[in-house]
Amino acid sequence: MDALLAALSGDFLGTPIYFWVIFITIVVGLLAFDLGVLNRKDHEISAKESLTLYAGYVIVAALFGTWVWFSRGQQAGLEFFTGYLIEQSLAMDNMFVIATIFGFLAVPRIYQHRVLFWGIIGVIVFRAIFIGLGAALVYSFSWVLLFFGAFLIFTGIRMFSHKDEEPDIEHNPILKFLRKHFRISKDLDGHNFTTKLPDPKTGRIVRFLTPLGVALIMVETVDLIFAVDSVPAVFAVTQDTFIVYTSNIFAILGLRALYFALAAAMNRFRYLQVSLAIVLVLIGIKVALVPFGIKIDTLFSLLVTVGILAGGIIFSLWKTRGERDISAVEDPKQGQLEP
Repeated sequence: MDALLAALSGDFLGTPIYFWVIFITIVVGLLAFDLGVLNRKDHEISAKESLTLYAGYVIVAALFGTWVWFSRGQQAGLEFFTGYLIEQSLAMDNMFVIATIFGFLAVPRIYQHRVLFWGIIGVIVFRAIFIGLGAALVYSFSWVLLFFGAFLIFTGIRMFSHKDEEPDIEHNPILKFLRKHFRISKDLDGHNFTTKLPDPKTGRIVRFLTPLGVALIMVETVDLIFAVDSVPAVFAVTQDTFIVYTSNIFAILGLRALYFALAAAMNRFRYLQVSLAIVLVLIGIKVALVPFGIKIDTLFSLLVTVGILAGGIIFSLWKTRGERDISAVEDPKQGQLEP
């Protein structure tokens, strides 16, 4: 027992191991409860259920952040909540791209949760790799924050200048790659990601990707691409690997639960991308100033991010108040998945 306690009190990436154990236990518990209880059977998740699930994830994240606040100090707590909010803000755009992918591939709502759930597993793994590499770079070369900042500023400006463009799923390089190198079935096979069908050329029974499998791969790829923006952004707040990783994962868990409410009314958030672009530019400036010894107060960053995001949401809802809610499935830009 003494040896176990000694091991748990040891450090991993500058944080006591028992902090990591508690975090992993909470995440595994949430995922097990989600899949094993709430969504044991495939069903369409309504906007109301989506908002309820999101509220639950927010409460858990808030409790975890409060524990970090009291166990590691006020600064660590502020950094967690700021990183959490920044990740939620930037990943919001990711949700709309995912909705477009589902619409294009005509993935039924009843199976969308399954794709998002298994996509979370990939997020947990790949974010750990991204954040680990980022932390190693920042630790070894502090000037890399200047590069992170410049990249975020460039991304924010580009996002603003392309704010009216729709994702072009038909010509997406990942979809082109999958069509070229994998067998893809035209039809679903229940909630399976692969299926066995006769090969058109040989007649042998071989394995095909289903549209659901294609959706999973594309969602995972989108997550990787968006991590390139969001991970450096959280490093603007703190270089504490534990805070960066835990705030990222809790934010993504919550947003995946919120997805169904957002996707049910994609058109109502038309102007949100402008506020996200502004947040990216401001965070980029904050990151770029760190190597010069200039650090912007974390609480100030948190309040500014909240204000800009809230402003974008309120303005979007006000400007589109007379419009009917249009979901991703109703979007006219749907295409057909051809092998």
